[in-house]
Amino acid sequence: MNRTHLLLALTTLLALGALAVGPPPPPSLQPPPVRAPSGGVLPPVTAREGVLTLEGKLSGAYVRTGPGEAHALFTVRANTPPTHRRLPVNLALVIDRSGSMRGQKLADARRAARMLVERLEPGDRLALVHYGSDVRVYPSEEVTPRSRERMISFVGSIEDEGATNLSGGLEAGAEALRPHVKDYRVSRIILLSDGEPTEGIVDEAHLGRMAADYQREGIAVSGLGVGEQFNERLMRGLAEQGGGFYGYLQNSERLAEILGRELEQATGTLARGVRLRLELPEGVTSAEALGVAAMPEAGALSIPLYDMSGGQEVRVVVKLTLALEAPSPARPLVSARLDYNDLVADKPVRMGLELGAAVTGDEELVRTHMDPDVGLAVTRANGASQMQAAAEAMKQGDRTRALDMLGNVRRLFGASSSALAGEMREVEQSEAAYRDAQDETSVRREALKLHRKSLQSFGQNNSY
Repeated sequence: MNRTHLLLALTTLLALGALAVGPPPPPSLQPPPVRAPSGGVLPPVTAREGVLTLEGKLSGAYVRTGPGEAHALFTVRANTPPTHRRLPVNLALVIDRSGSMRGQKLADARRAARMLVERLEPGDRLALVHYGSDVRVYPSEEVTPRSRERMISFVGSIEDEGATNLSGGLEAGAEALRPHVKDYRVSRIILLSDGEPTEGIVDEAHLGRMAADYQREGIAVSGLGVGEQFNERLMRGLAEQGGGFYGYLQNSERLAEILGRELEQATGTLARGVRLRLELPEGVTSAEALGVAAMPEAGALSIPLYDMSGGQEVRVVVKLTLALEAPSPARPLVSARLDYNDLVADKPVRMGLELGAAVTGDEELVRTHMDPDVGLAVTRANGASQMQAAAEAMKQGDRTRALDMLGNVRRLFGASSSALAGEMREVEQSEAAYRDAQDETSVRREALKLHRKSLQSFGQNNSY
């Protein structure tokens, strides 16, 4: 079989129809087989069902025999329907009122909360929670002119007091939402904090599991960090595990703007409970998702994604560890399954695709059939990992290690495509700003900025 025929056979192997949970969709016409480009790069494999599209690409058309690795790039896109009405929402706004919020931050939080109350529409529900050492709750109530007045009055009564019982605030928010989850397609906790949890449950992993449990109940969690002392790993972890959004606000004056964007995201949600599951065939010993939360399972990897509205997308780069014994003209390397709740059709959806490559002992064949788009995504993800390491070193006061990590990123991006020129400039700016930082607050600020840049390089678009 010559190389062209081999690639055509492989392309045919990769096509796998999308599967929907529930009644099967009407049959659709299949496009003609796609011919591999002359350079030998495989075309992407695509599945579409409902409001989401799943696309997958491998790092190359060939992988070599023996121990080795390959990368896969998965992209999930939310397709904006021709008509989509605003969804009524079931929200809980959870506000940190601990002593560290004293002054302008709490005043801005009250102003943002009032704005949120005023922007909600009839049919929406809102619960208000504020916490210090104790937790106080305005129970979930449907928005009416009278209830709006009561909510605004409750917001005005919030005063700084106590420590940071973040877990108590989270659970109170979830408890307020639970009775109404079945009546609303969108239920969400919006958590606002400026610091570390100091009372109640303080373990990050435990708090992340709480957020994951809420998502399984149909409740998303978004985490907004204010100032420069909050735990960004925790806030990001809550958003990742809870299917919501993560925000870093250096200036609390932006709270009203960010809460407005969070409301738009919630009311425009198309897909909820989005989860990508990767199943590994024999010969693929492990899979690692770069820069995103993932849960290893027997022969598989489960990756929770965030709730999506029209036009949004998420990219996931996965490293596959291989142990392939013999050459093969067409070998599956990973099967991807996407599950989510389609809020337009109001039904659960499942779809999948399979990626494969030819196995060869010819190193030159492997090298000359690499996919440059996937290679670029891998470089970005590896650079983002170094950025996060640099941000951690900054916070720990390890200046030498932080600068070494930033130097690694510069070299990595500098040796790659000109498509990374923008990222290269941002890294250089971060390095210069860090060198100029003279106090702990300035260092912390640069670490948070670098952490946020790393999320974008990982292909995550759920941050403000």
